[in-house]
Amino acid sequence: MDFRSSEPAPGPQGTDRLPDTATTAVKVVIVGGFGVGKTTLVGSVSEIRPLTTEETMTQAGAGVDDTAGVERKTATTVAMDFGRISIDEELVLYVFGTPGQERFWFLWNGLFEGALGAVVLVDTRRLEVSFDVIGRLEDRGVPFVVAVNTFPESPSYPIEELRTALDLPAEVPIVDCDARTRSSSRDVLMALMRHLYALAATPV
Repeated sequence: MDFRSSEPAPGPQGTDRLPDTATTAVKVVIVGGFGVGKTTLVGSVSEIRPLTTEETMTQAGAGVDDTAGVERKTATTVAMDFGRISIDEELVLYVFGTPGQERFWFLWNGLFEGALGAVVLVDTRRLEVSFDVIGRLEDRGVPFVVAVNTFPESPSYPIEELRTALDLPAEVPIVDCDARTRSSSRDVLMALMRHLYALAATPV
């Protein structure tokens, strides 16, 4: 199973109209801490013009949002990001990105309704911002994969060290990712699809 386009430039591609051949749509959610690259991933992989709800950060968030490690960030998602990618002529994947700040987590209930699974995007400079996110997914019983976004200045760790630091069971896939690149973001979604397929094929 592969995507219809191999390596176009990042960002919106083609028409925003849903293909007439599409018969099945599935929903996945991109989650993670503040400033880990969720909006970038949705924008890079989407074949349509992505919907974003980014707003300029103001003093109102001072002392509320933890900007340690992302001091240069000037905008933040306040509701959701949305994109779409065609897996093949019939199957369409809808991709939703969540806000990273804890004060917006009340939006999760709606965003996760009907979702098959999730991608947890992490930044190795700030692994601690992922702990609560992973815990919430585990509490909800949502299957997920972890994607390590490779920022230029991020330290690199062996997969098993990351697994231990994030307290992940062996069956949860961990993959590297450059959220700015369409092919890399596509591979993350494919890793999630393979994980969901494996879970569905496992006898109860």
